[in-house]
Amino acid sequence: MDQMEDHHDLHEFDRYVMNDIPIRFIRLSDMRFVGRNDVRKHFRTSLPQWAINYPSIHVKYAIMSHRWLDDDMEPTHKEVEEGTATGPGYEKLKKFCEKARQYGMEFAWSDTCCIDKSSSTELDESIRSMFRWYSNSAICIVHLAQSKTIEHIKDDEWMKRGNDKSIRRTEVMKTLERTTGIPHEDLCGFRPGTSEVDKQMAWAAKRKTTRVEDVAYSLMGIFDVSLQIAYGEGGDRAFCRLVEAIIQAGDASVLNWKGKAATHRTSRAIPRSPQNFVGHQNLEFNHVRLEMTMTNLGLRMPLVILPLNLYSRMSVQQGTFRLTLNCPFCPTIKIDIDTNDCSFLTYQYALGIVNYSLINHRSCEVLGIRGKSGGFILFRQADHGFHSLTRVCQPRPTDFIGLKFVSTQETRFTKWKLVDGVGLVQVDFPNIRSRTVFLVDPEYLQTVYL
Repeated sequence: MDQMEDHHDLHEFDRYVMNDIPIRFIRLSDMRFVGRNDVRKHFRTSLPQWAINYPSIHVKYAIMSHRWLDDDMEPTHKEVEEGTATGPGYEKLKKFCEKARQYGMEFAWSDTCCIDKSSSTELDESIRSMFRWYSNSAICIVHLAQSKTIEHIKDDEWMKRGNDKSIRRTEVMKTLERTTGIPHEDLCGFRPGTSEVDKQMAWAAKRKTTRVEDVAYSLMGIFDVSLQIAYGEGGDRAFCRLVEAIIQAGDASVLNWKGKAATHRTSRAIPRSPQNFVGHQNLEFNHVRLEMTMTNLGLRMPLVILPLNLYSRMSVQQGTFRLTLNCPFCPTIKIDIDTNDCSFLTYQYALGIVNYSLINHRSCEVLGIRGKSGGFILFRQADHGFHSLTRVCQPRPTDFIGLKFVSTQETRFTKWKLVDGVGLVQVDFPNIRSRTVFLVDPEYLQTVYL
């Protein structure tokens, strides 16, 4: 390796240390804080040639996963720095550091004291980077305050915290799998990204955070997105921003939720929280990508629109009606929804399928519809206010050549809207295997704003 190559590789090593590990550590030899530059110098002195291209293997540190104690009982950055930290939180920190030394670690990190929370810039970077910091650690030591045996783990408060780091398959791992509902292969081989959003959101539904905004912020790493940290904005707004960031990737699985929508400024297609994804439909998306864009008119996306008729209705309780809708193209398909909107008789309904495919067939693009499809129930009504707000005249054909006119007698409709409180529904088309598709004309594809 010549001098230029050596300089380049060391630059890559420095880049990793200065960007992909925590800002500050506890040096276990003297329990004092050190920064990234100190860590860089420390590991550079013993850097073997093979480790230059694999810095995450050589730069080792321990990280703690725990539930915070109540009533400001955790040690702060200032208290540890000044040597005045005491109490149960500090005892927990010391035990963590002792355990880290037993595993041969020289540096350790805890979110209680290694972040200077008086610096908004440092706090913002720490929250955005935390998933990566946990992933890059050599070992994650978990403090289970309420567990004395493996069987106790399932009831420990730690199981409901906002992040994890996978470990090898042991009895502990089996307990984690049973308690969290996360399959073992995902616990061990998880990769962050915006696919299978429905499944990953359901994992997070049981989690509890002290700050309501952390429900969203703690999921940034899982979905590999970045948000500006804004404590005080509220949990609903933070979660809406998280979903908006995920939507930009276009994976249709983010739409696989049910229940009440969030109170969003323009859209009714945004769920309120991870709880909306619990019990989501068992649908295959196979990395279906939709062209989704949040606009001032709502979430813009192309859906396969199939008409629905009101087949029957019944009152289930005062003010609530159960409607049965069927598709004239496939009469065996019947969908039940509950509504408290007494104007349902004036509506036109449709199914907006989301997990379709665009397929090149005989030199043209057609729509592939799965045997097991998922879609939103949409409604609209005649726009009787159009003519009252817009003066429409019928021009004389002799005054124009070749221009196509629209008859003023045609019924105009409002834009499609989501039926509230339903979410995504599953539709099983008859005699079509769930993993196969049937091809339909692209005329059924419409761009809607939800």
